[in-house]
Order: sequence, then structure tokens, then C-alpha cells
Amino acid sequence: MAKIKIKTRKSAQKRFRKTASGKFKRAKANRRHILSAKPPKRMRQLRTGGMVHPADQKQVARMLPN
Repeated sequence: MAKIKIKTRKSAQKRFRKTASGKFKRAKANRRHILSAKPPKRMRQLRTGGMVHPADQKQVARMLPN
């Protein structure tokens, strides 16, 4: 009998990347539309990514088992 494979959540796979230390990188929100109304300083700050909050690490790890 073969074991049941654990599937990856494709929506999470598109949003998060795992780092070498086991944490998860993410992109910042608010860069999709109405960009002309946002100041250049804010756009530069949104360009840099962020890390998933420690409180959410376990949930993201469960969605990305492989």
C-alpha cells in the first residue's frame, strides 16, 4: 500500500519562498493598481520584500510541505 502524498497549496507556493534558515519570504501588498497616487518613497519601500510573521510561520509551513 502506497502512502497518501501531501499536496502543496498552489496559492501559497506562488506567494512564499522558503529561505535557507527555514523562514519564509513574502512580497509586500499594495503594488497592484492605483500606483500613480502613491509617492515614490512608498513605492521604493514596497519593492523590498518582507518575512512572514513568526505567528504565521507554522501555518505557511503546513501549506508548503515539500
